Amino acid sequence: MTENYYKWHSPQLGREFEMLVFGDEGYPLILFPTSMGRHYESKDRGLIDAVSWFVDQQLIRIYCPDSIDSHSWYNRRISPAERAFNHNRYDKMLLHEVLERAVEESGIRRVAVAGCSFGGYHAANFAFRYPEKVSYLFSMSGTFDIRSRLDGYYDDNVYYHNPVDYMPENRDAALWRMGIILGTAERDVTRGHNEHFSGILAAKNISHWLDVRPNATHDWPIWKEMLPHYLSLIK
Repeated sequence: MTENYYKWHSPQLGREFEMLVFGDEGYPLILFPTSMGRHYESKDRGLIDAVSWFVDQQLIRIYCPDSIDSHSWYNRRISPAERAFNHNRYDKMLLHEVLERAVEESGIRRVAVAGCSFGGYHAANFAFRYPEKVSYLFSMSGTFDIRSRLDGYYDDNVYYHNPVDYMPENRDAALWRMGIILGTAERDVTRGHNEHFSGILAAKNISHWLDVRPNATHDWPIWKEMLPHYLSLIK
């Protein structure tokens, strides 16, 4: 499996940014790390090995960007307004620096996104904000409400990065063309979040699969089962 490391100065973030890319060809997948995770987390935790067949067969090329959670949603040393503002900068970086690279390298205009735990939030938020640019969303044990990280603060940056708030009014036609999987587990702490968000999608008649895995919990073993299954569904 080809592995390439990239580091560049991000104009959107105003600092250095790092990313790993696995594979030379195939459908582009942006795979987000868990809370405060780094670009190498999915490799170190065995998630890349779990989907190596798809990469080796040149079906999937995986882009693993850093998170900046420690500078945004998880940074209690700065104000909630700054947390939301910093995440908005991250979102712009993903759109203009990561996604545009994936599109240019693959020639495919709509990418897939995925993530585990807080990475599921990142994947879902990005997909639902830019459905015309995302064809598949695979959220594994994700959550969809960011307000618990903000000490009661609320502004437009919070609203537009909080899927439970903006999705009921989101009428982008591309949402109804997206392949959406909300993966969770029977004993997962995020199960209720996924069931609630599934209800929001169902109320809008947006086709999706709420995948509740039995006899499992919120951890890497079930995510390493989920992601290969989900990638096999890409057409």
